[in-house]
Amino acid sequence: MSKAAIEGLEPKLVWEYFYGITQVPHPSKKEEKIRAHVREFATSNNFEFVEDEVGNIVIKVPATSGYENAPTIVIQGHIDMVCEKNKGTDHDFDNDPLKIYRDGDWITAEGTTLGADNGIGVAAGMAVATDPSVTHGPLELLCTVDEETGMTGVNALKPGFITGKTLLNLDSEEDGAFYVGCSGGQDTRGYFELEYVDSDSSLVPYELMLTGLKGGHSGLDVANGRANAIRLLAQLLNRIEAEVEFELAEISGGSLRNAIPRESEVTILINPTDEDKVREIADKFIADTLLEFNVNDPGLEIVLNKKDSNDEKVFTKEFVTNLIKVLLSVPHGISAMSPDIPGLVETSTNLATIDIIDNQLVIGTSQRSAIDSAKWHISNMVKAVFELGGAEKVDTGDGYPGWQPNMDSELLKISKEVYKELNNSEPEIKAIHAGLETGLLGAKYPGIDMISFGPTIEGAHSPDERLNIPATAKFYKLVKAILLRYTK
Repeated sequence: MSKAAIEGLEPKLVWEYFYGITQVPHPSKKEEKIRAHVREFATSNNFEFVEDEVGNIVIKVPATSGYENAPTIVIQGHIDMVCEKNKGTDHDFDNDPLKIYRDGDWITAEGTTLGADNGIGVAAGMAVATDPSVTHGPLELLCTVDEETGMTGVNALKPGFITGKTLLNLDSEEDGAFYVGCSGGQDTRGYFELEYVDSDSSLVPYELMLTGLKGGHSGLDVANGRANAIRLLAQLLNRIEAEVEFELAEISGGSLRNAIPRESEVTILINPTDEDKVREIADKFIADTLLEFNVNDPGLEIVLNKKDSNDEKVFTKEFVTNLIKVLLSVPHGISAMSPDIPGLVETSTNLATIDIIDNQLVIGTSQRSAIDSAKWHISNMVKAVFELGGAEKVDTGDGYPGWQPNMDSELLKISKEVYKELNNSEPEIKAIHAGLETGLLGAKYPGIDMISFGPTIEGAHSPDERLNIPATAKFYKLVKAILLRYTK
């Protein structure tokens, strides 16, 4: 459907800018094309802009006539997107436009992530800059790169790149909520030297794949009871190991540090006479797993297909047994809930990826917490499991800071008043168990007054991602009204 998906939608300007963003490839760390798109937007509207050495762009938007002396407001969003697709979907994120379509009150994409995180925030910023119905003081549209794979863009910002002391971060995903705090995060990876032997010539290789799970954002969805495809793979292999002789030649799972893995697979070598037994174990495993995940993640499928080619080298039996133990032991999921905010996850860790890279097996995890000491504690737990499991190396990234709530914020006060006037109800004031760039922005620009909000987005970081149409109209109306109130 693509552009027909947005025909007739309001606010028209927002949807047109969002559609334009979906048609420009913008994977994390490969933002050259979307940066050119942003530069073209600035140039075509005669806006000054500055670009730093890593690719962040700030566009200077003059004030509405008569409001030149109003405080400068920064409107901020990131221009990269998570690139996830369903297995079998033919899409090249480096070159292909997204295929978007309308499904009732939602906009989504065919078999891929939609990039509403954070394309709709960037589109809203472009819209207020060019919408003659919006009254505002001087604006700075801050477009950051590489938010999704480590926030390296915002982390590279230099003093003076933005001058505004008030910032609207448009990278939240829940209608009716203002976010005033977020967790910090970091990554912990274990590197294991692969140990190979010649395969048993009597065994036949099969592809064993776990698929059909929801996945999702490792912070936002960690409390939603989603299954982890890598953990389930380890549990399944543990069952098979108890009943069937097998060898392993390949293993992979997950794709992103900040996504719950939806799929995992191995090459398993078995005696053809054991194929029915393995299928029986797999069927029983699905049935047992449904007892845990029937409500929240019931779609598990296990595929076992004979491979055409033989694998001459396989992992040693000792390596396989040890790997299964590591994957069963490494922490995953919620570690602690907030004692202050009901329902808020305070600390968690995600078993995110497993890959073979340069003759090493690499297990990737990510940790989140609103409290730095808790973040380091859970990271050290992961590190300890890796080291006990014989990892040759464990590396831990520097991570990024959390954002501590300021309940006395003038911007928050104004935004709450505006929201109540527009909707005749109070907004929710929340913190989020995910990394927002506001954490680093607060560290880079001490004293800056910030809130984060956005329209309803479901399934972010997965091919199920979808953007709510009515919530988007409500969101843009709120942005306009906050700008008007703050300006006057």
